[in-house]
Amino acid sequence: QVQLVNSGGGLVQAGGSLRLSCAASGVAFSNYKMGWFRQAPGKEREFVSGIMWSNGVTRYADFVEGRFTISRDNAKNTVYLQMNNLKPEDTAVYYCAATLRFGWDNFEYWGQGTQVTVSS
Repeated sequence: QVQLVNSGGGLVQAGGSLRLSCAASGVAFSNYKMGWFRQAPGKEREFVSGIMWSNGVTRYADFVEGRFTISRDNAKNTVYLQMNNLKPEDTAVYYCAATLRFGWDNFEYWGQGTQVTVSS
């Protein structure tokens, strides 16, 4: 059974940084695709970034604009999202996700989410 536990959110001023963590357990994740999504109040959930656990190939949404970096630690079974130069519009609940399915918009397992608030 796949389990994903998110952590690392918080309140930060514009221009600041946060690192989100996603501790994964329950299965062998070597064939999984991992992703970070976010949902702001009144908006639909949107893809932020993803990584292939097997080969480290990454993907980012256009709005990231080089500010975020996704990575994984195989020994700790943990995926990270380093977020720099945060903007107020980055305020949202951020969710870690995992999938064996094709594509970057078809994730089946979700963490509980962590709140990120960026003040201006």
